[in-house]
Amino acid sequence: MLKYRLIFGILMAILFTAAIIFGGWLDGSITSTLEDDKPLRATILWGLIAILIIPAQLEFAALAKAKEINVFKTVTIISSILFASTWYWPQLFNISLQNYIFFLLAFSFLALLVNQSFSYGISAVLVNCGTSCFAIIYLGLFSGFCLAIRIDMGLWPFLMFVFVVKSADIGAYTVGKIFGKHKFSPNISPGKTWEGMAGAVLFAIIVAVIFADNCSIMSRPWAVAFGFCFAFIGQMGDLAESMIKRDTQQKDSSQKVPGFGGILDIIDSPLVAAPFAYLFFTFSL
Repeated sequence: MLKYRLIFGILMAILFTAAIIFGGWLDGSITSTLEDDKPLRATILWGLIAILIIPAQLEFAALAKAKEINVFKTVTIISSILFASTWYWPQLFNISLQNYIFFLLAFSFLALLVNQSFSYGISAVLVNCGTSCFAIIYLGLFSGFCLAIRIDMGLWPFLMFVFVVKSADIGAYTVGKIFGKHKFSPNISPGKTWEGMAGAVLFAIIVAVIFADNCSIMSRPWAVAFGFCFAFIGQMGDLAESMIKRDTQQKDSSQKVPGFGGILDIIDSPLVAAPFAYLFFTFSL
């Protein structure tokens, strides 16, 4: 397990970083100042998010199916991709973010009701449509904040955010495996420990300070605060997905990625942390 996690974790980190930096080179975001960016930014990241949403929604639908809940995958996938691209379209068209979100939410909800009507009639309307709405917000709207960080804050703050959150995952897993004794959340995730959380905080702070010092993102005190906060927030994202899996009595969302499980098991912590990171960068940059 640990061997596969290390191998595939390193490969994914290299490929992801290379793709993001290549996208930054294409749109001028490779520099530390937003003034050098071209008008259209984060196209590569938008494509990656759109691609990841498809298997993530399929995994979510499979988890829901274990509870005999029907998620309308066509609607949730399309709506999630459109929600995830909320910050992308204003670069191309003169549209209001607020109006875009309101209309998209309304039409997504209507599309779910139409699907429910034709597929299942009056059976389990609230459960099917409610769970599908949850899937859209969880994987669509939250993904939009990842793109927002990249577009509004820049390439290096975005990479800092991702690596801090994922390094916290690594720290929690590694230190917890070696030293973990005191349970952090036994009812939701029995494997998590306070020792692992301490490892998450340590790893996250180190990575945050490295990015802050070498990429001129923020001062060192802000970086320490960022690492500390997002070690906990990232683990809360992991616990959120653990709640879903425990409710459906599934260990992993799938077995697509050796050592990790599924796509949901990889993106759970950055998803929940993204809105908070956008808010943090808004006040610290």
